[in-house]
Amino acid sequence: MTTRMHEDRLDAVYDQLLRARATRVLDLGCGDGPLFLKLATNPCFRELVGIDLSAEALDRLQRRLIAADLYDHERTRLIRTSFTESGAGLSGFDAALLVETIEHIDPADLSLVEEAVFRCFRPATIIVTTPNVEFNDLLGVPRHRFRHPGHRFEWTRRKFRSWSAGVGRRTGYSSSFHDVGASHPLFGGPTQMAVFERA
Repeated sequence: MTTRMHEDRLDAVYDQLLRARATRVLDLGCGDGPLFLKLATNPCFRELVGIDLSAEALDRLQRRLIAADLYDHERTRLIRTSFTESGAGLSGFDAALLVETIEHIDPADLSLVEEAVFRCFRPATIIVTTPNVEFNDLLGVPRHRFRHPGHRFEWTRRKFRSWSAGVGRRTGYSSSFHDVGASHPLFGGPTQMAVFERA
C-alpha cells in the first residue's frame, strides 16, 4: 500500500506538470529524488532544480542521477538550502513542487513558505501534496500518531483547502484540489493535492 501511494503521488504530480506544460521546475524538499529522477528522464523538462537541507540526501540523488546517465550541470542543479528562505536565482520557474514536505514544517513557520514560494519564487504553477489525516484509520495509523515521526501536523481536507484558499487569496493564485490514490467515498484519498495557478 505504501509503495502504491508513493507511485500514485509521483504520477499525479508528473501529470499535472505535463498539463501545465512546465519546462523549468523547482523540486522543493526533493530528498534523495524519486520525483526528480522521474522528471529527469523526460527531456521536455529543460531545467530541474532540487532543493533540500540534507547534504546526504542530495549526495544520494546526485549519485543516482550519475548512475542513470541523467546528471547534467546545465540541466540539473542540486542546492542545499531551505525552501523557506527567499534565495536569489529561484524566481521565474514554470512550476514549484512541494511534495509531502509542508507537513514537516512547524505550522508557525508556514508563513515563511508563503513568503518564499508564493511571493518570491512565484512560479506560474505550484503543486502541493500532503497526507489526508481523514484516511489514516484506513491505513491502520493510530489516532494519537502521525504517519511519519517527522511530521509536525497532518490536515483534514477541509483544513488543507482553507489554508490553500487563504494563501491563494493573499498572493494571487487560484487553486484546485484533487484526491490522489484510491479514493474512499467518505474519507477521500490517502494523499491530497492542491494545484495553484498564478493569476
